[in-house]
Formats: sequence, C-alpha cells, structure tokens
Amino acid sequence: MNQDGKGLDVQGDIPQQIDISKADTITCDDCGNASFIQAFFLKKISALMSPTGKEAIVPMQVFSCGNCGAIPKNMIDQAAQ
Repeated sequence: MNQDGKGLDVQGDIPQQIDISKADTITCDDCGNASFIQAFFLKKISALMSPTGKEAIVPMQVFSCGNCGAIPKNMIDQAAQ
C-alpha cells in the first residue's frame, strides 16, 4: 500500500481494487457483439531464427467475436509483428 492507503501493488503502479463497472466494454467492430472467444494464430519460426536451431510453431492468443468470428484489428496488427 502506498502512503495514502489507496492500495497500490508491490511495484506501486497498478491499483489492486478496480471498479470494473466503470470500464468500457469492448464490442466487435463488425457486428457490435460484446462477447469474445479465445483463438490462436500459429506462427512458424524457421530453424535459422529459432533459439534451439529447430523449426518451431508458436501459438499467439487472440480473441474472436463470438457472433461473427471477426478478430479485432488491433490484435491482428499485434500478431503480425
């Protein structure tokens, strides 16, 4: 806890108690649905780039719309990096 008792974590930068009712609900850009399911992009890493020297497949978690299956554009951008 910080000096004013607001309950910051050990690093002192993230509040321990958050009023989730004040957070914005993310909705699908394509259909407006507010529920998402877990999905994965699979990235193939060549043996030349792999730290083990062997080809590897790395899963990258994203969320897709539970209604239309669309993946938010910001997640596609992050997965492409």
